[in-house]
Amino acid sequence: MLSGSKTSFKLQPPGPAPVAKGPKSSDKRNRNCQAFPCIPGEHVLEEAARVRKIVRSRDGEGSIPGTLYCTNLRVTFVPEPALGDTMGVPRCSLCLHSEHDVVLPCIRRLVAVNSFTKAKVLTASSTLKFIPEELVLYCRDFRVLRFRFHENGLEPGAFQVTMAIVQAQESRGGRPGTWSNSAAVRNMGDVWVSTEEASASSSPTLLFESPHDWEKELRRLGAAGWRVSSVNERFDMATSLPKYLWVPSRLLDNELKRAFAHFNARRVPRLCWHHPGGSDLLRAAGFHADSDPEKEDVRCVEALMLAGHAQCVVVETAADLPGPAEIQISYLKLRALCLPDSSVAMADEKWLSALEGTRWLDHVRTCVRKASEVAALLVERTRSVVLQESDDRDLNCLLASLVQTLSDPHARTQSGFQSLLQKEWVVAGHPFLQRLNLLRDSDREESPVFLLFLDCVWQLLQQFPASFEFTETYLVALHDSSYIPFFSTFLFNCQWERDRRNQHRASNQIYAPVNGWRELPPLELLQKRGCPAKEGGVPYLPSIWDWVLRYTAPQRAQFRNPTYAGGGSKSSTSVNGNAAPPASDKLEAASAGNGAVYLFAKGALLPQTHLFPWKNGSLSKKSWRQAPSSESLSEQERSLRSKPSSCVLQPDGLLCPASMGPLIRLWRRCYLRGSHEIQHGLFASTFAELADELDRLRERLGDRQARGPPGVTGHSGKEPQLGTQSPPSPSR
Repeated sequence: MLSGSKTSFKLQPPGPAPVAKGPKSSDKRNRNCQAFPCIPGEHVLEEAARVRKIVRSRDGEGSIPGTLYCTNLRVTFVPEPALGDTMGVPRCSLCLHSEHDVVLPCIRRLVAVNSFTKAKVLTASSTLKFIPEELVLYCRDFRVLRFRFHENGLEPGAFQVTMAIVQAQESRGGRPGTWSNSAAVRNMGDVWVSTEEASASSSPTLLFESPHDWEKELRRLGAAGWRVSSVNERFDMATSLPKYLWVPSRLLDNELKRAFAHFNARRVPRLCWHHPGGSDLLRAAGFHADSDPEKEDVRCVEALMLAGHAQCVVVETAADLPGPAEIQISYLKLRALCLPDSSVAMADEKWLSALEGTRWLDHVRTCVRKASEVAALLVERTRSVVLQESDDRDLNCLLASLVQTLSDPHARTQSGFQSLLQKEWVVAGHPFLQRLNLLRDSDREESPVFLLFLDCVWQLLQQFPASFEFTETYLVALHDSSYIPFFSTFLFNCQWERDRRNQHRASNQIYAPVNGWRELPPLELLQKRGCPAKEGGVPYLPSIWDWVLRYTAPQRAQFRNPTYAGGGSKSSTSVNGNAAPPASDKLEAASAGNGAVYLFAKGALLPQTHLFPWKNGSLSKKSWRQAPSSESLSEQERSLRSKPSSCVLQPDGLLCPASMGPLIRLWRRCYLRGSHEIQHGLFASTFAELADELDRLRERLGDRQARGPPGVTGHSGKEPQLGTQSPPSPSR
């Protein structure tokens, strides 16, 4: 056999994509572009016919015949037409498909398998001494793609396509900036569907790129004492902040400018969400250690943080939540556990112990509990709650989004949830480029804070199945989309970087139709869809929310929850029945004194003698100073402790999730889909399975309503304990 031959194949070092030679290569490229939907600027490097994609399901192992392609941007598998039509494989109407495509940066490990040799991990310096019989792609989104070649791998296409994948992955995935400057990314904005389909699929997602979006959301919240400020419209105040901010109405922009220098990265306090009962949720960076505020500066900072209230609660997010480094270590352990390189199955009890050792579920539990406590602070009485983090770009994004998901029924709709992500993550300056490491530049800054947030939302979806408009399928699609570097949503660290890249590309781009893609739609349609464009029809990179670019209508229909019962109506009263005071009354109450300040950390409210860690114009060494306990503080602590920790839906739409151990479960459909026992695709469920799932959800909802609001002890008797979970069982 070839394994014993003296002939070896040396994988060439990464270099530029091979140039097509002769008419045969050109014909092959044109023929391949017709076989699957090509992106403008994409070309085929190698192909292998008569390949079978291995698919494992509950009924055992199966395979799909087709052709495997390696392009300069991705690895794609095109099933044979007979099977492809029955399985709903998209044709040239889409540019990407999550089931059969994987972009090169998403490939974490490439393994070649031969029956006469051990499995070999392939890198740019690998020496391949056999033609692989099977090719395994371990993906960063927890997928495992297995391709088996015809006739024991003795066809030349098997080796050629394997070598092409390694070279393309190293040349594209390992060079900083290569993906963002590639021809495909520059032309992704030119990929559009018909006007009718675009209009039908457009959603009212607010991108918060214009002041109109900020004004519209502010009116929806009913925050009368706030306004939209354009003080940072040119990013001259802070490059990591969005262009527009929500600030108190009585604070002028000239006064607001005095507060920027006293916070890290100049990220001043600004409004995130307004509770219908009168409370306000704000977020800000930590106080700058070298700042020396004057009296007028301190007054401006006080006006920002008190926000017209008599009470201000500062929540130190880093005090209870895991840091980015801890999240990354836990995530690496989880990925190693769910995607083992060996085929030896681990015993159930050892697997569950290893799952506990990753601490991933502990981090999820901590985030859900902290968000519930902050939501209770907003409900209990009218006050300003300020989420404060050192740089205000990681844990504040997670906690602010979770609190709004729990408190605002609009955030649990698909369009509202997408608008929430735009406001609290995308334009707020979460460093997606470093945290997701899409360009594979450096692993030092990598940390899946956003993926931890999606896991927390999935936990809420399991406890409140009828309170969310979207489904688990939508969350998995969003999870996988975070690793696709073809859209502007997760490709940049802040709005300033996104605008600079778009302006640079727009000044140099000349549009030319490629492979029969439709002409650009009118400028009015681009603006209606939320894709800003300059005169002449040159668009920016499309948003990830343009699901029509990647999923068919039946697939997008699975994003909708059939059991969604709608959200509660917003009222002018809080949960405890006290009417919200007018804005003028709040300002008068705040002006009567300096305001009561509390620090919320480790589950306790600590009164502070000063709102800020400055004393006599300099930063105090002890920072916050704790004051003696008061009767009002004891009342507040008792009120917080009396909040039910069970799964109860409050009348105004507030969710109070349980965070006990048995109720925080592993997201099996996401993390275990690449295991040997469970390997379901994103849309692998049949209509019969969906109908059965719908019946189970309705039965579960009916039982819960018949029992009334259950306590934690009641749930522990119904839900499986962590020690009884077994990874081989398929997820729902």
